[in-house]
Amino acid sequence: MPKPTKGPRLGGGPAHERLLLANLAAALFTHKSIKTTETKAKRLRPLAERLITFAKRGDLHARRRVLSVIGDKGVVHELFTEIAPLVADRDGGYTRITKVGNRKGDNAPMAVIELVLEPVQKKKAAPAAKKAAAPKAAAAEAPAEEAPAEDAPAEGAAAEEAAEAEAAVDAPAAEATDAAADAPADAEKADAEKAE
Repeated sequence: MPKPTKGPRLGGGPAHERLLLANLAAALFTHKSIKTTETKAKRLRPLAERLITFAKRGDLHARRRVLSVIGDKGVVHELFTEIAPLVADRDGGYTRITKVGNRKGDNAPMAVIELVLEPVQKKKAAPAAKKAAAPKAAAAEAPAEEAPAEDAPAEGAAAEEAAEAEAAVDAPAAEATDAAADAPADAEKADAEKAE
């Protein structure tokens, strides 16, 4: 949540500030990107994101709440029918502020605030971890198969190592590395016990 501001308001009075932000929000939803001062962009962001959240709900009460702020039925219709479906998968962060330097006349810091309408990309870290664990698990199975299987306890140890290797395929990559490192050590311990 943004930190509440104290001191001078945008535009002079509270009513003027409310109208100014409503007009900026309407322009943002109409043009998808607007250039304004950094201060106005930072003050517009929470309002615009709250209105987009209402639009994602899509019910009549939400539409009336947005209409109470913006007032232009065409802009509200565009928000509910065009923008809301594009950000339906996004959990927040519907706007992006980019600083663009200072204005020529009064040297005011300027920024571009725009809607983030790109689709959300899902993270694919889990399948990559399984692919990395599969070769290491195969390497762990190879020493277990080469170990001589003369006694029943040694066969039990080899079966345990094979079970650990199969579990390592399903486990995250860090656990697979530990299981692969432990498998040769377990085979050596089993050989040492057989020799005694």
